[in-house]
Amino acid sequence: MLWLHYFIIVSLLISVSAKYISPLLFWIPTFFGLAYPFLFLLNLLFVLYWLVQFKSVITFGLIALAISVPTALRYVQISFPKKSEAKQLKVTSYNSMLFDLYNWTKNKETRNKIFSSLSETDPDILCLQEFYTSELKGGYNNIDTLKSLLKTPYHHTEFTSTLREVDHWGVATFSKYPIINQGKIIFKTKSNNICIFSDMIINKDTIRVYNLHLQSISFSKGDNKFLEDVISDKKDAADEVENSKSILRRLKRAFTRRTKQVDMVVAHMKTCKYKIILCGDFNDTAASYTYQQISKKLKDTFIEKGNGFGQTYAGKWPQFRIDYIMHDKALKCVNYKRSEETFTDHYPITAYFQKN
Repeated sequence: MLWLHYFIIVSLLISVSAKYISPLLFWIPTFFGLAYPFLFLLNLLFVLYWLVQFKSVITFGLIALAISVPTALRYVQISFPKKSEAKQLKVTSYNSMLFDLYNWTKNKETRNKIFSSLSETDPDILCLQEFYTSELKGGYNNIDTLKSLLKTPYHHTEFTSTLREVDHWGVATFSKYPIINQGKIIFKTKSNNICIFSDMIINKDTIRVYNLHLQSISFSKGDNKFLEDVISDKKDAADEVENSKSILRRLKRAFTRRTKQVDMVVAHMKTCKYKIILCGDFNDTAASYTYQQISKKLKDTFIEKGNGFGQTYAGKWPQFRIDYIMHDKALKCVNYKRSEETFTDHYPITAYFQKN
């Protein structure tokens, strides 16, 4: 038990340090960072175990606990937002999963339900990742639909894939405020990921809104099946090694690509002279290098006003918070909400900012 706890402590400390180490320089700690919540809980259980046993070895566990608590607060929060009568700027970020274009949910009403949910939220600014729209007659022109439904006359869309010059895939930002300038950051990685920025006039102030979608792990059906079998203890020993290698390769590729992407975004933000609001699907946890680099300049709305564990990914693996709304320190967040239901594999999140 003692040596097992030592192993957990060392693993936990590596997971905490992973956010400071670029995967391009050394990628192994990143795997520990992904397992941070589990390592933290295991160490906590060992601390309680040694406490009952009245063993002095508890000291090492307590030190590791103290070092790792700040990272833990990125995963769980308790806050009591105050009601404000002042006008608020409402910003929503959502991975719309192409509005269930391929009927992954096996429900033809999913698209309409997504629109209905967004209409109820009624954001002033809406940032969508995995966005799809069509110019084909009789197709789904989601740009026109959202502009009409949300009364957002201004929009900025950039596409990473186009088929037949009429079907488009990418990201989109819709706004009730005028967009006076817009642009994009094209990642130098072979993926359908991108970051766009839109400069808006809000109460005579110019604010830049970044909307980004970073590299996903892209597990195959076989990988997901293997993970399910591992959890349910139905794995086939003959395929275990090969499947494990496949998963590790995908994880390493995602870590390194994401690092290159986030380094480009951070470099671009340093040139911005306006206040910033950043929304996006990071495809990474709060213990990651990705999160650490972006949060150096910006504040996390969940940490300020969130409640609970803040899970935003609704898929099978891993069910962590990977969607974020961050903002310039000159802006004040007064509330944060995660929708109670979702019709894709992500939950919509909304942050409320105090208008000047």
